[in-house]
Amino acid sequence: QVQLVESGGGLVQAGGSLRLSCAASGSIFSIDDMGWYRQAPGKQREWVATITNPGTTNYPDSVKGRFTISRDNAKDTVYLQMNSLKPEDTAVYICSVTARISGRIWPSVHWGQGTQVTVSS
Repeated sequence: QVQLVESGGGLVQAGGSLRLSCAASGSIFSIDDMGWYRQAPGKQREWVATITNPGTTNYPDSVKGRFTISRDNAKDTVYLQMNSLKPEDTAVYICSVTARISGRIWPSVHWGQGTQVTVSS
């Protein structure tokens, strides 16, 4: 199994910054892509950022220029630095990891439980 634990969420005022972390653990052979999604009540899950191995990054226009995704392969951890936060960024932020489990050839996708980010106006 692969376990993902997100941290760093909280309440922040508009214009502020927050840094999210997602640490992967378990029977991991290797990790390929890592990313972040977010979901607000009543809305569909939205892709936020992706980083490959090695670190090519991609973002949707809604966060481009404000959010930065990075990774620390030695710690099996992905980060999301969020700057210039807006009220519309309020959501549960969910970590996603594509990993190869020990003893298996093909990768599989794993999801964290999410961490709440609330941006006040």
